[in-house]
This record gives sequence, structure tokens and C-alpha cells, in this order.
Amino acid sequence: MKKKVAVITGASKGIGYACGIRLSKDYVIYNLSRTVEESPFKSYEVDVNDYQKIKSIAKEIFEKEGQIDLLVNNAGFGIAGAVENCSAENIYSLVNTNLSAVITLSSIFIPYLKKTKGKIINISSIGGIIPLPYQAVYSATKAGVEIFSRALANEVKESGIKVTAILPGDIKTSFTTSRIIQNDVNDKEKRERIENSIKKVEKDEQTGMSADSVAKVVQKIAKKKNPPLRKSVGLSYKFVSFLSKVLPTRVINFIVRKLYCK
Repeated sequence: MKKKVAVITGASKGIGYACGIRLSKDYVIYNLSRTVEESPFKSYEVDVNDYQKIKSIAKEIFEKEGQIDLLVNNAGFGIAGAVENCSAENIYSLVNTNLSAVITLSSIFIPYLKKTKGKIINISSIGGIIPLPYQAVYSATKAGVEIFSRALANEVKESGIKVTAILPGDIKTSFTTSRIIQNDVNDKEKRERIENSIKKVEKDEQTGMSADSVAKVVQKIAKKKNPPLRKSVGLSYKFVSFLSKVLPTRVINFIVRKLYCK
């Protein structure tokens, strides 16, 4: 039986790579990344913000394979630090990569996915529903990914395309060491508070779940006829997601402040 075709952004490492490995049992994998190096997948070296090149690549993949069945929007990075200290350049870059590219790539691939009644899986984050201080920009982009996914799901329902947002919690990947830290603060007390917050996040990530734990969920979603709109990864994060729905926003923010603003 001919394999289906999946396009994954950022599949050279981390969650994207793990998803590629898992999905490769049933899919021909195309990796769209800024660096591909010795990727085991069919790869294109491209920035997800280079929309004209992405359009050309999507057309090329379709003409070669005759179908595109799945798009996994995974590429992204993080910034940590007080909003007032984040450079405009880094803010724009983060929003473009983490959110704008998800929207634009979806628009590029939808015409191809309509032909196969395929799926779009967007990697969001628990940080999108429980936003963290000193990671406000990152949290905002991930909240945007989840909201976009829900809206898009209604738009493409008639064409048979299914859309799911995956919400991982703390995952042990190189994402931690790749995060941009902006903490050029003169106030010593504030600088230390930010440092402590970032260290707690880093510790949680490096003792967190494996990238494969996310990939397993993505694999299951890809196989489902009627996948959920939103899926948290890990039992504890499912509970966190539940609490975000039942507790007042003020209470949630109070708890987060006590944990991350010491």
C-alpha cells in the first residue's frame, strides 16, 4: 500500500524529529527546516517565514508525490525575559515564526490537503493556556496557535480537513538551550527574580517528558477519523488544562505568580 505524505516543519531535531520518526511508519516524511544536515527524511532547507519558497516547495512535493495528507506545524523558538527588555527584532521574529508561519503555511497547504481530506496538526503549548511571566511573548504566540486552530477547524470542516492543536508541557529537548534570554536589567532584585523564573522553567523542561511522548500523541491524532480540536500531552498537563477551565483567571494568575515570580 502506498504511504501517505506528511510535511513537518522543524523536523531536524526535538519534537519535530520525533514526530517524523513515529510517522515514518505510515508516511513519506518531508522536513522543512532552516538546517537539515543529515536528516533521515526528505528535506528542504528553508526558513518557514520564506513564504514564496514554501509555496514552491509545496507545489513540488505535490507534483512528485501526487498527494499531501498531513501538515505538522512544529517549527518555533522561545524568548525569555521581561517584555520591556525584549528587542523589537526578537519579538517580531518570534511572532512570525511561532504564529504567522503557522497561519501562512496552513493557507499554502490547504488546497492540497482538500484533495485528500487531510489533517493539520499544530504544536501549541500548555503555556498558551497558562501563560508564564517573563515568557509573555512566547505564551502569546502559543495561545494564538490554539485559537487559530479552532477557528480554522470550522473553516475547513466542509472540505473534510481536520485540525488539532497539541499542547505539550515541559519537554526535554534542545529548545531549552536555544531559548533567547533577554535580561539586561539594572535593578538587581528584578534581574534575580527573572533569573530564578527562567531557571525554574529550564529545570522543569530538562526533567520533563521526552519528545517522543509528544510524537506518540501526534501519531494517534494522525490516525483518528475524528481527532479532537485540542489535546494536552501528559496526565498532569491534562489536569492543568482542566483547572484552567474551572478556576477563575485571577486564581490561575495568582498561582502562576507564586511559582514563577519569586
